[in-house]
Amino acid sequence: MNDLKDISLKRTLKNRHIQFIALGGAIGTGLFLGASSAIFAAGPAVLLGYLISGLMAFLIMRQLGEMDTEEPMAGSFSYFAYKYWGAFPGFLAGWNYWILYVMIGIAELTAVAAYAQYWFPGLATWETTLFFFSLISVVNIAAVKIYGEMEFAFSIVKITAICVMILTGGYILFFNPNLVAGATIKNLWQAARVGEHAGNLAFSGFLPHGIIGLIIAMPVITFSFGGLELVGITAAETENPKKTIPKAVNQVVFRILVFYIGSLAVLLSLYHWSNLKITDSLFVMIFDHIGFKYTAWTLNFIILTAALSAYNSCIYSNSRMLYGLALQKNAPQLFTKTSKIGVPIASLLFSSILTFLVVPLNYFIPNWVNVFQIIISFVVVCAIVNWWMITISHLKFKKQKKVEHFKTSFPSPFYPYSNYITLIFYFFILIAMALPQLGMAKQVVAIPLWLLIVFLGYKISKKKLQYRR
Repeated sequence: MNDLKDISLKRTLKNRHIQFIALGGAIGTGLFLGASSAIFAAGPAVLLGYLISGLMAFLIMRQLGEMDTEEPMAGSFSYFAYKYWGAFPGFLAGWNYWILYVMIGIAELTAVAAYAQYWFPGLATWETTLFFFSLISVVNIAAVKIYGEMEFAFSIVKITAICVMILTGGYILFFNPNLVAGATIKNLWQAARVGEHAGNLAFSGFLPHGIIGLIIAMPVITFSFGGLELVGITAAETENPKKTIPKAVNQVVFRILVFYIGSLAVLLSLYHWSNLKITDSLFVMIFDHIGFKYTAWTLNFIILTAALSAYNSCIYSNSRMLYGLALQKNAPQLFTKTSKIGVPIASLLFSSILTFLVVPLNYFIPNWVNVFQIIISFVVVCAIVNWWMITISHLKFKKQKKVEHFKTSFPSPFYPYSNYITLIFYFFILIAMALPQLGMAKQVVAIPLWLLIVFLGYKISKKKLQYRR
């Protein structure tokens, strides 16, 4: 592995770029659309769920950040799994992440179609997905710096919107509560005073459905934090990674927690959670219900750009991971080809072709809710495999560095206990997915089958490589 080079990629991404690329990947459908189903299951306790999942994501990010700071290579954690764990783990980490982001891309484009139906309820979802798929694909063919600037702009829009919404909601709650009927911070723990469930004790309290409700919500909440590892994927194109990556890792997780918990706390105080529907786009519908029609319209536009931003990040990360796999000889060498401006064009086009499945999927299943629920369950399973791979690779990385008497410049906190905690936590998420209430048991059972498929692919690729030699 030491002979691997990634000199064709250009180191043009700055701290602001990689922070907002990670924010762009993480602040998307999981918050704006997925939060509704999590709230429906857990009630206000969803805030606790986001805090716990956020802390676990922070530990994973620090483990990945420590490795990337020392060795900023294309493929990131696939490279580390390959170098410090073995050939098959590297193959599995890379291809698992690649298929994960194909599915996340499909989920984000499906969400875009759902947001568009707020204005155009008669518009077919497949038409919307086709249009935006084509638009983002063209953008990603441009230079990585153009991609970085676009992602920066996308993220600025949605982050500004979230900040304005938190400040506006805070003003209403603490200085002008009469502006919105029923607006009070007490909505986080008391029964609804208006609406269908008013006074119903089953819909009151911080944990209205008990601890089981929070457990049921955790898989969807976990999905929301997928995308933070994009900081690692950008490492090979990051300017001054020794300085930039540690700064980005620490800042991005803190900001995610503030945006997620802050925005949800404000929204759940403005409007009692029990009056929402599971299919609601939380941010839009709450402002729609409390009478802020123009605000709801604007938010829907911003949320649509957020989903496009997340999809933009998906295409970027997919192409770079496939490029890294090709450097490791774990993918066809065609995917090492880059354009004159440093874009891994073959990897990008192939990743885009697979993501194009979103169009026929939405054509044959026009109900976006069904498409989204199918995709999200597979995404969570692949994401957990991905996070396991990162934390185990980090354990082996640290073991090797100890043998070499090498002291890293950005050590992960609480090593090795933080590694064991994250492994146990994500195993717990799989158990939660297997509960009959979620209907995701088949996806959990499919993990061994998925690992077998990847292993067979690995064996076939090695045989082909030996034959060429």
